[in-house]
Amino acid sequence: MTKKTYQFTVTFKEENGVIIATAPSLSGCVSFGHTLKEAEKNIREAIECHVESMLEDGD
Repeated sequence: MTKKTYQFTVTFKEENGVIIATAPSLSGCVSFGHTLKEAEKNIREAIECHVESMLEDGD
C-alpha cells in the first residue's frame, strides 16, 4: 500500500501561557504546547490520529 501525504494549514496562538495549535480544516483538531516546537509536535500527532480515524470511517 502506498502511503499518501496530506497537507493541512495550522494556526497557532498564544493564550494564558500556552500555544494553541488548530487545524481549521479538520473539525475539532486542536492541540497545545508550552513552546512553539512542542505545540507543532503535538498538532502533527493530533492531525495524524484525526486523519487515520477519518480513513477508518471511510471519510
